[in-house]
Amino acid sequence: MSIRSIAAVAFLLIVGLGSYAWVEWTINRVYVDEGQSLMLRYKGPLVFGSRENAVPGHWAEEGQIGVLAKLRGPGRHFYCPVWWERTLVDDVVVLPGEVGVVTCKLGDDLPGGEFLVDGDIGETQFKGILRKVLHPGRYRINPYGYEVETVRLQTFTSGNTEKKSGWVEIPTGYVGVVTNLAANNLTGAKAGISEDVLPPGIYLINGREQNIDIVEVGYRHNTIQVAIKRDREGNEVFDENGEPIIADGDSGIQFPSSDGFSMHLDFTAIWGLMPEQAPHAIRTIGNVESIEEKIVLPQIDSILRNRGSEYKAVELLVGDDREKYQQESLEEFHKVLDAKQISLLYGLVRHVYIPEQVRKPIQMSFIADELTLTREQEQLTAKEEAKLREAEEQVTLASRTVEVGTKKMVAGRHAEGDREAETIRAETIRKVAAIEKETAALEAEAERVRGEAENGGKKLVEQATADRFRLAVQAFGTPAAYNNWVFASSLPDDVRLQLMYAGPGTLWTDMAKGEGGFGVRANFPLENPAPKTPPAKR
Repeated sequence: MSIRSIAAVAFLLIVGLGSYAWVEWTINRVYVDEGQSLMLRYKGPLVFGSRENAVPGHWAEEGQIGVLAKLRGPGRHFYCPVWWERTLVDDVVVLPGEVGVVTCKLGDDLPGGEFLVDGDIGETQFKGILRKVLHPGRYRINPYGYEVETVRLQTFTSGNTEKKSGWVEIPTGYVGVVTNLAANNLTGAKAGISEDVLPPGIYLINGREQNIDIVEVGYRHNTIQVAIKRDREGNEVFDENGEPIIADGDSGIQFPSSDGFSMHLDFTAIWGLMPEQAPHAIRTIGNVESIEEKIVLPQIDSILRNRGSEYKAVELLVGDDREKYQQESLEEFHKVLDAKQISLLYGLVRHVYIPEQVRKPIQMSFIADELTLTREQEQLTAKEEAKLREAEEQVTLASRTVEVGTKKMVAGRHAEGDREAETIRAETIRKVAAIEKETAALEAEAERVRGEAENGGKKLVEQATADRFRLAVQAFGTPAAYNNWVFASSLPDDVRLQLMYAGPGTLWTDMAKGEGGFGVRANFPLENPAPKTPPAKR
């Protein structure tokens, strides 16, 4: 092959590669931004190849004509528009306070009797609303197969209760009663009101699956009270006996007594729902307000009216009959609320208003009885006061007797104490004298022993000194030798001996003149000074 042919081939290759790169980066290139995805639909081959379509209502598999389930994320992607339909789709964003309800548009039809689709997005088999909801967040979802509806709190009224779904918040002091609209084979939950309640918190509820009734739990009170007449300033008005006057109209609990008098009374009930009682209340009665209006208040009025009509007016005012009326009414009220699964903590008849024509004779009778009791008590008080005075005199006499006896006992104790003190003092002196005597004897014995010890020591010292001299004399052999040694030992170390010739004559006379003979001068040191230690014994 010639050079020209090689150059032509290289040129064509370069042109081809350049054309391919230009097509890829200008026509085929698709850029996906953050927060978006790329949805692809395969159009099929242009001329060659088989054209296999996807199953209707399902995703296209690789090589089939149709929309692919998988989305491409942010970045650069290269797909030729001749074979591919390219669509940018935004991510699904579920904000806080919202719930995402997902509907699957592809798949098989649900079996009969089922209304919700189980499974997660991308793994579903049937068409319909998914049981699971989306929590707040960002999701990459193919809009060809799934549709997302974001909802907040959804509320609707059913009967006398308010149903909630979506973003449901149960506050403290409340529970959530769950109504299952469809059974859940995975959890075993059945359709209808569940016996399990939701504690306080935030719940994401699929309104197509469940509804929530928020029910207040705990105790509350209801008081039925008689209206009292008031003046223009708003103060209560009382009769001459200090009893409040009932205002005109119906108020409180009103009923006729068995003897035909019109009675009024106040009543307070403390009742409520416990968490385990809330499902039964929603199933049979409704919310707490319905329980109060339909059960509690009507039963209070009915029970107290019926029971009260069995008693006379005076029996409701005083005595054990009023306590009996209170106890019987409370027991019957308990039975009614227990049958409805409502908790009753306490019920109290607070006040009974008795008509004046009944109350006044009774009050006058009571006043007369009280006066009689007062007089009797005054007589008893006088008697007790006399007894008190007598007791006070007896106490005074006893106090003086005790005082005299106390002084006598004190004097006796003082004398006995002085006697014991003197006895102890004499015994102490005797013991001190004995101790001093023993001390003197011990001191004398010590002095004797000390003298004997000193004499023995001196004797031993003198004996040791004599033995030293005796041994020294024995060591030198003769007493003269020992004396010479002592003399030599006493000479000073710097003694010098000098031998001089003094010439004829007397030694001592010539030494003074320095003439003739030999003499000794003491300022000459000895060449060989005498040893200071005695020579060894031969």
